Amino acid sequence: MRVFTGSLATETNTFAPMPTGLEAFRDRGYYAAGQHPPHLTLFAGPLWAARQRSREQGWTLVEGMVASAQPGGITTRHAYETLRDELLADLRAALPVQMVLLGLHGAMVADGCDDCEGDLLQRVRAIVGPGVVVGAELDPHHHLTAAMLDNADLLIAFKEYPHTDVAERAFELVDLCAATVAGRIRPVAGVADTGMISIVHTTRQPARGFVDRLQALEGRDGVLSISLTHGFPWGDVADMGTKLLVYTDGDGAAAVLLARRLADELAAMRDALQPAQPGLDEALDVALVHPPGAPPGPAVLADGADNPGGGAAGDSTFLLRRLLERGIAPAALGPLWDPGVVRIAFEAGVGARLAMRLGGKISPLSGDPVDALCEVKALQRDMIMTGLADTPTALGDCALLETQGVQIVVISLRNQAIGTDLFTGLGCDLAAQRVVVVKSSQHFHAAYARLASQVIYVAAPGSVTADLRTLPYRKVSLPRWPL
Repeated sequence: MRVFTGSLATETNTFAPMPTGLEAFRDRGYYAAGQHPPHLTLFAGPLWAARQRSREQGWTLVEGMVASAQPGGITTRHAYETLRDELLADLRAALPVQMVLLGLHGAMVADGCDDCEGDLLQRVRAIVGPGVVVGAELDPHHHLTAAMLDNADLLIAFKEYPHTDVAERAFELVDLCAATVAGRIRPVAGVADTGMISIVHTTRQPARGFVDRLQALEGRDGVLSISLTHGFPWGDVADMGTKLLVYTDGDGAAAVLLARRLADELAAMRDALQPAQPGLDEALDVALVHPPGAPPGPAVLADGADNPGGGAAGDSTFLLRRLLERGIAPAALGPLWDPGVVRIAFEAGVGARLAMRLGGKISPLSGDPVDALCEVKALQRDMIMTGLADTPTALGDCALLETQGVQIVVISLRNQAIGTDLFTGLGCDLAAQRVVVVKSSQHFHAAYARLASQVIYVAAPGSVTADLRTLPYRKVSLPRWPL
């Protein structure tokens, strides 16, 4: 069997201030056809899994372009069309093929195109025709559209949030697509809309139990795959929302019935799915009181509103300012995206003490810069953090600064907190802190919850605000709880 694989992925926050251009893809991970490294990367799961299956099964694997960008604002038309056309040219050069496997996100929005994945899959289908099996792995924070469903035989999303199951879902996609090519199964899709938009943390109940039930249903009674579309609330497009996608073996009516039942079950949980989110000072008050019976360790505060993984700049100063004003120490915060500060720290060198203007550069949602006398504690060129599913994640040149007992990791390549080596790689002892602030919504949880006495999700200002009712939606189909 001849198989083509490639990837084009980013998550678009239509409310974020910074456009996503070609340089954003080059910063995070652009690989021309045949140049992808041997290790797993976040949105090339199908490629990585297909490499292993092709060695086992004797397939001929043709690897096309792989490109992904850190979430941000609207993707420029030039960036999307340039990368899309490169991937499609790679596919044409690979013909004839029996199977196409793509790594996508599902919430990519470009100038002039609200459904990039639907557009891409439509073009892929036009090239390969109706007889070729087309499958894609998605991030669960996608917008499930008719164009995506109509032009793919299988769409399979990560089940876990944090996304720790990239490899598992990739193998699931590859194996089900191969079974479809062989004629052993005939996937048909059923979709049901929950009528809400909800972020589903699989690290806690009731979402944990719900996802476990989804997995228990797969492989029984003709059910091939079930994906929970969380949706991406900060993408203002018509199809934004939380949905259930079920594939059964040839029984479309059964797929629709099961999707509807599961969607109704999830909708009934909607209030319980939302974590408590105190404001800045309330969150800090809670953090300073060690919960009775909790293990030793710092309180970990999630600044999800400034999460670069949701398209925020990563340079907001609201929590940093309150830590300093309230004299809360020892504490650590990161990553703060401020390439100019990193450059100054490298010029000054380790041990230097100098006045710095930290963060607050990109928009009013970043807050005002914090002026502080800082000591440069550590520096590292081209730092790599452990990312999702243990994928290596570049942070660029990084500096550890300290002011008033608060240690701040400042980075030059925008990213969120995922692995604890973000701090420990620069010599910051997390166990010695009272409070650790991470710029992340949930992906931090897999690593940081292990050392935390408690985890607190903070309702801070920012372009990934949890209060969706404050966002100026124009395109979303309403009503959609809580809107």
